[in-house]
Amino acid sequence: METILQHAQGLVYALLHLMPSPYQHASLSSLLGLFLEAQGHPVPQGCQTKSASALSRFLNHSEWSTRSVLRTTRHQVLQQMRAHLPGSGSPLKVLIDLTTLEKCGKFRHLGDPTE
Repeated sequence: METILQHAQGLVYALLHLMPSPYQHASLSSLLGLFLEAQGHPVPQGCQTKSASALSRFLNHSEWSTRSVLRTTRHQVLQQMRAHLPGSGSPLKVLIDLTTLEKCGKFRHLGDPTE
């Protein structure tokens, strides 16, 4: 049985493999390192291996596939959920973070109920 560390490493390696260039690979690796340190340094200014401008360029301008990253992450999470399904009496608790979704415009299903 794999440990949570092995699952996390598998996800990290899969995400790093999606980066199209060595520079983007290094930038993602640096960002993941900052997250794992959890020292409270503001990203990207707290990074010792990449400049703040390089990380900003990676996050805002680089041509890497956001869709592939989401698809790979979703696949790994679903595999984990299937492998650890609770027993018949245990509830499954799932947290979905929607902070990455763009929040502009109107959601048509929340409009006037008479429409």
